[in-house]
Amino acid sequence: MNPKSSKNNSCLSPLRSRHRRSGQGAFTLVELLLVLVILGILAAIVVPKFSGKTEMAQITAAHTNIASFSTALSQFEIDTGRYPRGSDGLQQLIVRPADLASWRGPYLDRDIPNDPWGNAYIYEYPGTINPSGYDIISMGPDKQLGTADDIVNAGITAK
Repeated sequence: MNPKSSKNNSCLSPLRSRHRRSGQGAFTLVELLLVLVILGILAAIVVPKFSGKTEMAQITAAHTNIASFSTALSQFEIDTGRYPRGSDGLQQLIVRPADLASWRGPYLDRDIPNDPWGNAYIYEYPGTINPSGYDIISMGPDKQLGTADDIVNAGITAK
């Protein structure tokens, strides 16, 4: 046997065995698809749990906004002797009505936001639900007035 050829064989031998070992360690398409299916199943279980938290956070945000409006409306009523009138009543917390000299606002430090679902809050004075006061209504997640998911100040604090 030629010593030079045995030296070449011994040098190639580790390369060949490394090549074979790395080929044996790779993932097959079936294994990758199995992992993707498992991840999909886990996502299908976990995502609905988080989406329920999102809706609860939106409802809490609507309650918080309505409570903030109620505080500002109370201050408006103390200063002027009445609650704002008309459908733009919440705007009167920020912009002075022409007929009120005793207005000391603005009563909110920001513009009137939409509810968490993108709809304007509805203000009524006198209120339909609260005839001796006012109503502030968010139409809620279904975006329809007069349904069970509406969020109303009468349901938050008694006036």
